Order: sequence, then structure tokens, then C-alpha cells
Amino acid sequence: MTANDANSIRVRFAPSPTGYLHIGGARTVLFNWLVARRASGTFVLRIEDTDRTRHIEDSVQKICDDLRWLGLDWDEGPEVGGDVGPYFQSERLAIYNEHLQRLLESGDAYYAFETPAELDAMREAAKTAKSNISYARPDPLPTVEEGVAAKAAGTKVVVRFKMPGTDITVVDDILGEVTLAADQLEDFIIQKGDGFPTYHFACVADDALMKITHVLRGQEHLMNTPKHVAMQRALGFDTPHYAHMPVIFNMDGSKMSKRDKEKAIKRGEAPPEIDVHDFRLAGYLPEAVLNFIALLGWSPGEDRERFALDEMTSLFSIERVGKTNAKFDRDKLVAFNTDWATRASSERLLAAFKDYLSVNESSLCGADDAALARALKASEGFRTFPDVVKKTGFLFKADDAIAYDAKAVKKVLAKNDGAGYAMLEHLLPKLEALPDFSADAIEALLAATCEEREAKLGQVAQPIRVAITGSTVSPSIHESLEWLGKGATLARIGRCLAHRG
Repeated sequence: MTANDANSIRVRFAPSPTGYLHIGGARTVLFNWLVARRASGTFVLRIEDTDRTRHIEDSVQKICDDLRWLGLDWDEGPEVGGDVGPYFQSERLAIYNEHLQRLLESGDAYYAFETPAELDAMREAAKTAKSNISYARPDPLPTVEEGVAAKAAGTKVVVRFKMPGTDITVVDDILGEVTLAADQLEDFIIQKGDGFPTYHFACVADDALMKITHVLRGQEHLMNTPKHVAMQRALGFDTPHYAHMPVIFNMDGSKMSKRDKEKAIKRGEAPPEIDVHDFRLAGYLPEAVLNFIALLGWSPGEDRERFALDEMTSLFSIERVGKTNAKFDRDKLVAFNTDWATRASSERLLAAFKDYLSVNESSLCGADDAALARALKASEGFRTFPDVVKKTGFLFKADDAIAYDAKAVKKVLAKNDGAGYAMLEHLLPKLEALPDFSADAIEALLAATCEEREAKLGQVAQPIRVAITGSTVSPSIHESLEWLGKGATLARIGRCLAHRG
């Protein structure tokens, strides 16, 4: 990409509405967005909804919500409008039919009547012959009149593009020149039997008519691009700049797919985060997610890894995107998130935490800003927002809603002939008699108890922690008790003793 392109750059992201936005798709959006913003260009969101069998009704809203959560806006598209719409392919059928007719009349496309059984036979014959081409072009080709007559008679016919029979070279801004030989390029369907265009045809028409100058997409689309170039030439369209980005893999080398969640569930495991919404539910900061996925294939050429979105915008270039496939290191993402949470302002952290609670069920839902800010402060150094809930959620529950973790009870309370329970019995009247239930006073009382009983702080604090939280996790014990209050503290210790088995 050169400086001369800057004033006219138009890029697009064109998802299919089949659910939430995949994290790999988010990386594609980000790179396109960065190209547009750095060049003061235009970022177009286009919805490729011509495959009606896979269409999920509320997916467009989900995708838009995911993009907004990430902080990536679009200049043209759904909810925004623009001069080259409609931006839903299902609303552009008349446009596609016009260009389809041009291809039929020029002989660059033709109607095809093969049945599923005939197509299966062709594929089997190709396997036997070890041929790259499985579709045998009819000879002679059906005429346009025959195709129109068949459609009028109710026959579901398709339209195929007639490949030119020559090698096609794609000039890629990341991979260089990529040539696909003629014997690897067969005629392919551009209009299905239901009258809807295929991805290939709609994509080519829309990119041209929406004046897209640069197409950035994953390397899995590379083998489609020669088909697109052939159609562009047949229709007299300009070929945009292409840049095919490295594919994202799991750490074990498998491709990162939405099916990973299904596989994990079948194995009885917790499903991994795959979609952007998964990471939102899991309590990640969008800034950390963006920073992390930016480095899945791109390097700024500096010895640093932490970038805010405005910094990425000023540094990003296609020339710095590598060819090697990227690996999604979840441990590294957690480290990124921990760092971003540590560096974020208290106002930003509170806003992000409230967003997390808005999409999750938690005892902290409904708490006021002051209480949530205190929970965040008490959880400094947390990795993701569930850590905050785990550490402070007990403070927002009713006393009788505390559930005791069996392992914690066994290890802390029941072990050594009920030493933990005995400590609670010893502390209960002392806490009740404490006139000043402040953190400092509580800390002094626990220190005195340690000295009196010749015990370590853990032997004193942990039984209280299990009694008030049901677990072994909380902020510092004296701060926890002050926040919980004297009444609730005494009630929970008493309830814990009453539940002793």
C-alpha cells in the first residue's frame, strides 16, 4: 500500500450472519479498520446473507454489538447507511441479476442442469483419474434460451462461471505473486438454484460497486481469489489490492474454530472462548483483546507489545503483516488483560466491570458504583473480572445464601479435630464485644489472638474467611469484616458453627 492510495482507500468487512463474531473475524475487522483510519479512508460493513440455510435472525445485531464492544465503528453499513447500499446482500438481488445477465450474454457464464447424482459421479471419476477438476463442462453448452425455458418450467437450474482456461496470478500485498494453474480452476456456480448468488459472485459485484480498493482477509480465502480475479476481468471491473492474512491456530496447531466449543462440551470440558462475545462474558477488557489480536500476524517492528488503539492506528501497515500462521496463546492473553486492568483508570475499569456484569448473572449485579469501585480496589492485580466476583461476591449475598465449599471446610475447619471450628468459637464473643468494628481494630484483635493462642495468622484468619465467604478467597480479612459489618459477620460465623457436622 502506497501513500498515493491514502485519499481513496475503501476497505470492508463482510461477515455472514450465522452467530456472534468469531475472534478471527475480529482480527480481520481490526486490520481493515486500522488501514482505513490510518489513511483517513472508509471502512464498510457489509452483511453477506445470501446463504439462507445458515442465516440466524439476530446475528446482525450480535455482530454490531461485538464490534461496538471492541470500539470498532464503521463508516457505511447497517445502522449507519451510505451512498452505495443496500448493505445487505439479500437486498441486492436485482443488482446481481443485472450483472449475471451480462455474463450469460457474453458467454462467460452458462446455465447448468446436472442432477446431484450426476455431480457425484463426476467427483468419483475425478478421484479415480486423480484430477484436480471434478466438474466436466457440458459440450455443447446449454443456451441462454434453454436455461430460461428450464427455469420457467420449474426446474432448479444453476448458473456457472466459465473459467478462461489460463493460469491466473494474484498479486498479494502480503504473500507476493501467487499463481494458480489453469488445470486447478474449474467452472463454479455463481447463482444457486434458489436464485441467490453464491459468495463468489456477490462478493465480486459488491466489491466493485461499493468501490472497495483493498481487500484484507484470511489466507483461507486465497484459493478463492483467482476465481474472483477471473470474474472481475470478465465484467470489466478493477481488481482491488489483495492482502491475505495468516490463519489463527490453537497452540496445538489445530485451526481455531467455533466447533472447538462443541468438541469441548462433548468431552465434558468447559468450552474455550472462540467468539468475541465469549471473551466479553469471560471478563476480558476489550482493549486487551484488541491489543492481543493485533499481534496475531502483525509486528510494529519495535521491542514492545502493549498498544492502545490510537497507537496501533499510527503504527499499523500491511507491510508489517507476516506470512506465518499465528497461534492463539490464551496464557498470554490473560497476561495482557492483567496488565491492562492494572494500568486502566478507575473510571474506565468501573465502566468495563459494569459492562461485564450486564451480560452475566452475579451477586454484584445491582450494586451501586461506590460498592463496585471498592470491589475492584480490593481485587487489585486480578486477571479477569470473574476474579473480582470470586473474591468479593460474598459481600453482596444474603447471609443465608453462603454455600460452604466442602474442600475448604475439610481443610480449614474440620482438620485437626475441628481446630478451625474451635477458633471460631473462641473468636465469636471477642468480635461481638469489639466496640469499634473498623479494619484497624479487627486487625489488632486478630494479632492479639495469634499471640494469645500461639498461632499463625492463617490459623486465625482462614476459619473466619471460610465462615463468611464459604471459601478460602477474599480480600484481607480485617477489611472484609469491616466491609461486611458486625451484624453480618456474627450471623455468618454463628451459622457456620450451627452447620458443623
